[in-house]
Amino acid sequence: MRRETAYKLAGRRHGHPQQAAGGVLKAREIRFKPWPADQVVQARRSLAALRGVRVEPGRDSRSLIVRYNVLDFTLELLEDALQSAGFQLERTLLIRLHRALIYYVEETQVHNLRSPERLIKQSHEVYVQAYSAHPHGDHDDTPPDLREFR
Repeated sequence: MRRETAYKLAGRRHGHPQQAAGGVLKAREIRFKPWPADQVVQARRSLAALRGVRVEPGRDSRSLIVRYNVLDFTLELLEDALQSAGFQLERTLLIRLHRALIYYVEETQVHNLRSPERLIKQSHEVYVQAYSAHPHGDHDDTPPDLREFR
């Protein structure tokens, strides 16, 4: 049985209520190297030009806070775009570990949000409906003398 058939038999919906999905709005900090001096201002302008991305000043003069929907953007996508444009991001060990963890978490969350719902508690209903749609019973087309081998 195909997965789509099983979902339909169990009464599951294929669409995802994106508004109801918790935790899709992210607020992340992007840290920059101290040189060149004006790159934070330029990066803020560049990120603010993207629809769906809000940019705020960070904790200090070398950081920015970006707010976005994880279904539209990820931190990895934003930082890759900044690095491709020539901006110098902070690369200390702690920052790189923190980024790697965020990249993994966001990638996993996006994958889970975009995949169809899984059957967990209603799986028995699928098999009941599939069984009732097929002919079953004690009927055997084999002649009686061939059924019993003596």
